[in-house]
Amino acid sequence: MEIIDFRRARAPDLPAIVALLADDPIGRLREDASEPLIAAYIDAFAAIEADPNQLLAVATADGRVVGTLQITFIPGMSRKGMWRGQIEGVRIAADHRGAGLGRRAFEWAIEQCRARGCALVQLTTDRERPDAHRFYEQLGFSASHLGYKKTL
Repeated sequence: MEIIDFRRARAPDLPAIVALLADDPIGRLREDASEPLIAAYIDAFAAIEADPNQLLAVATADGRVVGTLQITFIPGMSRKGMWRGQIEGVRIAADHRGAGLGRRAFEWAIEQCRARGCALVQLTTDRERPDAHRFYEQLGFSASHLGYKKTL
């Protein structure tokens, strides 16, 4: 059985992370995995690393990045000052999909949120990802809110 480790991402992981983000029909249209990476990815990584409320993580198998996700720990005034964890940018390598790694990644991420004192975990997902919607519901998430985004 393959051993999967979860850890904080490091700068050398960036090309693999961006490649994962680009490896689906939606990501292909909005990411650029060509090397050298564009400066915006490097700048974003530096900002994430400098922010104690950000956790960019990778899943590795035999030293190879096979998954990624980002957690933002959000303090809030509502719900009596409750903290929440926002999980975004979840991707699993094509050759590891369907084997339970996505579920394990979410279990790991939810535990990170619990350890940081979050009382709620949330995510957004593109309407064009119906398989992901079913997966999130299987994990116990509910589509309780309607989200909006505005491109600037």
